[in-house]
Amino acid sequence: MLQLNIKDETAPLKAVVLGTAQSCGPVPKAEEAYDPKSLAHILAGTYPKEEDMVFEMDAFAKVFEKYGVQVFRPKVLKDVNQIFSRDIAFVIDDKLFHANILPDREKEFQAIKYIVDEVPAEKVVYPPEQVHIEGGDVMPWNDYIFVGTYTADDYPEYITARTNKEAVSFLEAQFPNKIVKPFELRKSNTDAKANALHLDCCFQPIGKNKAILHKNGFLVEEEYQWLVNYFGPGNIFEITADEMYQMFSNVFSISPEVVVSEQSFTRLNNWLRNQGFIVEEIPYAEIAKQEGLLRCSTLPLIRE
Repeated sequence: MLQLNIKDETAPLKAVVLGTAQSCGPVPKAEEAYDPKSLAHILAGTYPKEEDMVFEMDAFAKVFEKYGVQVFRPKVLKDVNQIFSRDIAFVIDDKLFHANILPDREKEFQAIKYIVDEVPAEKVVYPPEQVHIEGGDVMPWNDYIFVGTYTADDYPEYITARTNKEAVSFLEAQFPNKIVKPFELRKSNTDAKANALHLDCCFQPIGKNKAILHKNGFLVEEEYQWLVNYFGPGNIFEITADEMYQMFSNVFSISPEVVVSEQSFTRLNNWLRNQGFIVEEIPYAEIAKQEGLLRCSTLPLIRE
């Protein structure tokens, strides 16, 4: 059986589910797009090719291999996009949560069922139907669980709003000893530079006490400011709207010292090295066209 353990975003990684780009299907129609960035690339004829995305994910897998991380992959479903495993489930402490995702993505969860079956049944949680929640919005960080959300009355009108206020209450009930800290995110169905699809699109903790942050991803300035105060202004790498669009905050930590990043993120990667991080640079720019990057492609199961 798998003994799950995830208490934060950066402790040394032991086991992870990495999505797959194999058999990800034809280019979606415009009306099938889940987010404005994918839509823009569909319309422009620049939507990523399967072989390019398989190449990028293989590069990611090689980094995990280098650091001795046990890697699980979903069973390959024909013509289904299974890249973003963070969307379908997430782990906090020793519990695995089934994400209440867009209904037509449920088959993606079934493709990792062979892994879920290795988890004690009482540790697998299926939230009730009214709880909308995706792993990109959920970040365990020691005593906190940071949650990206959108709670305005027009929530149903945004396909980009994935985690609701019911999800916050649900997590509070599941983890009475932790502080669940919600953050209202800026949503747009049409403008990718004004849309924080998930919390990890505009914020991510790295190392022991540092963070990548984009102010305009947050709807409430006080909530953004809380993060600045919590990590300390000198420990924050603030990204621009264009860098948020490119997914600069969606890197992935293998340990407090090792960060996997996209090879073109020169400004970020230089800053990380100056802060003492080991930066493993890989190509991931094609996958980024679907408004997801490295954190989105992973479902960590066990950290030290």
